Amino acid sequence: MTVARSVALFVVAALFEIGGAWLVWQGIREHRGRLWIGAGVIALGLYGVVATLQTDDNFGRVLAAYGGVFVAGSILWGMVADGYRPDRYDVIGALVCLAGMAVIMYAPRGR
Repeated sequence: MTVARSVALFVVAALFEIGGAWLVWQGIREHRGRLWIGAGVIALGLYGVVATLQTDDNFGRVLAAYGGVFVAGSILWGMVADGYRPDRYDVIGALVCLAGMAVIMYAPRGR
């Protein structure tokens, strides 16, 4: 699998997981109702499906690497969906997480 395809899968997984969690949040915390909650639950399930499309056979590695994408994606989602303004420490932390994701997932390994 190319790095580009792997990164694209991480991005799609993040859209489903973060979007799903946001929909559940909106349904419960913002009282938007069961339809929002249900849509969120479906999106969260689709996140699990997309995560399995990574070709690395190590569940722990894939999920650990995805954590970096989740952190950065959550900050971006908050900016777009909720008007969140990250400070420099949020940005630095997200970049550190993305660097960790790259090391975990794409470091050369003897196979």
